[in-house]
Amino acid sequence: MTHQARLFFLQAYVGLLLLTGLKQGNFDMDDIQKIRNIGIIAHIDAGKTTTTEGLLYYSGLSHRYGSIDDGTTIMDFLPEERTRGITIMAAAATLPWGEHLIHLIDTPGHIDFTAEVERSLRVMDGAVVVFSGVEGVEAQSEKVWRQADGYGVPKIAFINKLDRIGASFARVQSEINEKFGNCAVSVQAPVGIEEEFHAILDLVDEELITFSGENNAEVKREPIPQDLEEEANALREEMIERLADASDAIAMAYLEGDTLDSDTLKSEIRRLTILREIVPVLLGSGKKHIGIQPLGAAVIDYLPSPLDVGAVSAMPVRGREGETVDLLPDPEKPFAGLIFKVTASSTSDLFYMRTYTGTLKANSQLVNARTGAKVRAKQVFKIYAKSTEAMEEVGPGDIVGLVGLKNCSIGDTLCEPRQVVTLEQIKFPEPVISMAVEPRLSKDKDKLDEALSMLCREDQTFGVTRDEDTGQRLVSGMGELHLEINVKRLAEQFGLNVRVGEPRVAYRETFCGQTTERVVFERAIGETELYAEVEVAFKPLSRGEELFSVENRLRGAKAIPKALVACAEKALADGLRTGGNHGYPLIYLSAQLNDLKVQTGKTTEGAIVGAVLQSIDQAINRVGTTVLEPVMRLEILGPEETVGEVSMYLQPRRAIIHNIVLVNEARKITVEVPLGEMFGFGKSLPRLTGGRGSFSMEPCGYQEVPADVAKTLFGIR
Repeated sequence: MTHQARLFFLQAYVGLLLLTGLKQGNFDMDDIQKIRNIGIIAHIDAGKTTTTEGLLYYSGLSHRYGSIDDGTTIMDFLPEERTRGITIMAAAATLPWGEHLIHLIDTPGHIDFTAEVERSLRVMDGAVVVFSGVEGVEAQSEKVWRQADGYGVPKIAFINKLDRIGASFARVQSEINEKFGNCAVSVQAPVGIEEEFHAILDLVDEELITFSGENNAEVKREPIPQDLEEEANALREEMIERLADASDAIAMAYLEGDTLDSDTLKSEIRRLTILREIVPVLLGSGKKHIGIQPLGAAVIDYLPSPLDVGAVSAMPVRGREGETVDLLPDPEKPFAGLIFKVTASSTSDLFYMRTYTGTLKANSQLVNARTGAKVRAKQVFKIYAKSTEAMEEVGPGDIVGLVGLKNCSIGDTLCEPRQVVTLEQIKFPEPVISMAVEPRLSKDKDKLDEALSMLCREDQTFGVTRDEDTGQRLVSGMGELHLEINVKRLAEQFGLNVRVGEPRVAYRETFCGQTTERVVFERAIGETELYAEVEVAFKPLSRGEELFSVENRLRGAKAIPKALVACAEKALADGLRTGGNHGYPLIYLSAQLNDLKVQTGKTTEGAIVGAVLQSIDQAINRVGTTVLEPVMRLEILGPEETVGEVSMYLQPRRAIIHNIVLVNEARKITVEVPLGEMFGFGKSLPRLTGGRGSFSMEPCGYQEVPADVAKTLFGIR
């Protein structure tokens, strides 16, 4: 499949989409109340995509139950996704669920593609977190959970794969409570364990749910049989006690001995879920097609609509400092939406947007709040994986595709000219690995540059730079798999034959101390005199999540043109990225702009940039810099008898083993290790564990490179 083909209509589904009765135009509050914007997030191999395929199938939007094993998934439509059986690119689909409309985003589970999760969570109102009933809470499970918390996203937990050997619903729920603060409340219970798992106890409605027919599409609800009644009553009592801890209404009814009907319970579970005080826990088996329909119903029952989320704060572009605007999900208000994903093309990019307020019509003229430029959304689409359906207009709380936009990118806010605002930006992690890429044929240089530009537009964690010494193109990303996938895309989607170098660590630098630098920049260019004076205070930051910060501490800044102040701040941020003594970008550093002096007719933006960059150079020369290396958090799962072999492999690689715990009959080893020591680990692990081991790895910050290693790598004494 060519890259351009991803933007074409899939005719087989267009007719099906038109039959769903999705509304176009004339949006009212009842329509918005029936919308759910959700994401499916999980650790790799937890069964996330299989669960998503089930929701598509049972919604009636897909005529088949997509299979990863057979390569027939709808949401994983890239050739590499189907070949590897993993999700690489977040895919969106709009599907009907009864009278409701679900905008669903299936996200990758591999840490190398964390940017896809980050930008998807930014626009979600709720999330379904999928856990494997065997492996439980894994490294990336924790990562995506914390990411969802960072954006204030309410969650439902779905414990999957309960039909597999070693699966335990109770154990995984206990792990969720242990890891995430005693928030999990079971609203279901399994009937049967492992291979005998075949039905679900609904503790809210007090019913037994069974599944039958082709792909278990027939769902039957019946009173709980007598042999399961005692167990169900005990579990329901436990659920009510947990809810009573968070709900005064349930606590009062419980203490007074009142009967709690299912409507009351659902209402309180929904309220507490939206407040993020509890996480309802459901269960099933995506592969055996058990529990998917109740999960879809729970999405409607417990996760919020855009109206439940309410007003979203934005900053007016031309407003007073610190002022905010509340954007209500009201179709009559001025339109505003956020671009969160791009599918790049040589002809016309497809921009994925979450709408927050107002109504957007095809061919509308909007303003890009970042650039101030006017843009035109020539067409608006509903999205179904790689397919699209043209829409005349869409209301607030929608997820749609736009084409025809120019000079727009991920994180841009588009809005009506009468109210120009900026929504909260999407935060992306820094790339940690790079390698050289060059075309085998010199005639392909321009084609390669265009292809790399398209990949960068799609992925904020994929970057391209030039090596100052060799002139080579360097691509950077989140891991070996991330780079490998993008290199394969160059061949498969763009027809490019390229040479690649060995992966390199993306080192960083930081200051060895703090300093305050005052610089007077004076130049005479012909008859033109240039002048700018700045004072900047530099201070190393603790090794936390913030890589660097630029603060404006100017007094009396109102007398200085805003454009010149903004220029100084931008020059500081850009200058820190250019690098220290060894050419690596500076991180863990605070730069405070304490003073800025200008003279009318002499101070230009160029003069200010010159002064700021000179202050950075002075600071580097005064206090010096030290080289930092990325550190990875590594989780290895393997047979108990191979722990010694794996540990011996890690020890000479400067690894710190934090924990070794028993998981079923296997051992999980938690390690922190420099990224530079882990190249090729994926190929070594099968040999170390007899082919029975697996691992996950994610960045967890930077540390100073030891003196002996720095001497070997950089010649630093």
